[in-house]
Amino acid sequence: MAVGYRTSGRKLEVLLWIVAAVLMLTAAAYQRRTGPSYPVRGSFEVAGQTYDYQLTRSDYSSRDAPVTIPSPGERVSGAIHYKRFRTSDEFTVVPMLADDSVLTGALPAQPPAGKLEYFLTLRLPNGGIRVPDAGRGNVVMRFKDHVPIYYLLPHVLTMFLAMLIAVRAGLAAIFAPGQMRRLTLVTLAGLTVGGMVLGPIAQKYAFGAFWTGFPFGYDLTDNKVLIMWLLWVIACAIAWFRVREDVRLPRYAVVVAALATIAVYVIPHSARGSELDYEALDSGVPAEEAVRTGVN
Repeated sequence: MAVGYRTSGRKLEVLLWIVAAVLMLTAAAYQRRTGPSYPVRGSFEVAGQTYDYQLTRSDYSSRDAPVTIPSPGERVSGAIHYKRFRTSDEFTVVPMLADDSVLTGALPAQPPAGKLEYFLTLRLPNGGIRVPDAGRGNVVMRFKDHVPIYYLLPHVLTMFLAMLIAVRAGLAAIFAPGQMRRLTLVTLAGLTVGGMVLGPIAQKYAFGAFWTGFPFGYDLTDNKVLIMWLLWVIACAIAWFRVREDVRLPRYAVVVAALATIAVYVIPHSARGSELDYEALDSGVPAEEAVRTGVN
């Protein structure tokens, strides 16, 4: 064992893994619920009865995107109002069809990274309802190509396992440094495979480009993964090559990398990501070349 490190007790190890798992799951849940592809949820009230809805914000470019909402009754009709995102287009109105207890409609498919903004209206016997209400703004739908499950699933699992081990490494740096070096190396390996190899492959399938972060673009997801990975490269190098000089420096480096990892995972996934520039598309630029990044 390296000088300056000691092994913690069994109970402490279990406790630290539990804490790491709770932090990882909390960050994952927060990221999912705040991300730009998470459905918009809400409710509206008609005749004293509340109806819950969720409106999708992500679908595949190979098909029209279905939109459904609960129907308050047979005498209610609905419509989808949509236009291309960040354009001066007029809203197109498409009637929704009644299907059992729901109203259904569809948004027209867009090229990968294309976005439509939309809202719904319900016409009632005694008035109308806007969904979501005007105070919440319009819903933005982004389209993407299909990512094969044999790339997507390992990417997602590896990234969250890497976060679990990263948090555990940070806790080890504070409470049980005897395990820190091994956990640091495993974290770096997981982020390399999940974030720097499988991540670009998944993005290539979804939006047509392997890497849209620095130095080629401003994609927040790519850039935050790059920063996180570089911090773990530094932490791993310090932990493995400077142990005998100063035991405090490796611990500080790992704690900083672990905190940065938590911060990165709290940032919504796909924020400031790939977006089709419709102005460029209308001017004749091919769709695959009209994608930009880093837009709010």
